[in-house]
Amino acid sequence: MTQQPHSTQQPHSPSAGGQEKPPVWNDSGQAPDTRGYGPPQGGSGLAMGGAVFAGVLMLMNGVIAILQGISALAKDDVYTRVGNYVYSINLTGWGVILLCLGAVGVITGWGILRGMSWARVCGIVLASLSAILQFMFLPYAPVWSVIMIAVDVFVIWALAVYNPARAGAQQ
Repeated sequence: MTQQPHSTQQPHSPSAGGQEKPPVWNDSGQAPDTRGYGPPQGGSGLAMGGAVFAGVLMLMNGVIAILQGISALAKDDVYTRVGNYVYSINLTGWGVILLCLGAVGVITGWGILRGMSWARVCGIVLASLSAILQFMFLPYAPVWSVIMIAVDVFVIWALAVYNPARAGAQQ
């Protein structure tokens, strides 16, 4: 067999016909001659999906916090009374806090879904504040608070990892 002038020798194993096949992926992780098409670099698809999911979680967390705040304001007997606890805020105070936090959470979740840069920073701060407040709300609803703390930690991670400039450059 004669070698063609445009082909190069590759240190790959020969195929069944005795000819060497070009690599499926080059060193940058893309198929040869695809000019930018190929798998995303550095797992940005996971980060982008996580950021969208974090936006949805922020939006839903905000709506649920608003409902939780309204129920704490409407009747003080919705949640059980806690005797002596280190953080002594009455349920009316918790209702106001949750109502305000929920309204800001809805706006921030909407901003994250729209791709606004201020919303990522605000989302990280808001999720951190929400995790602290849910820790303080533990005696009133322990299972719910632990779940919400886990959701807040995921939101913080997803918004901190996502880099919209890098994801936009790959599209």
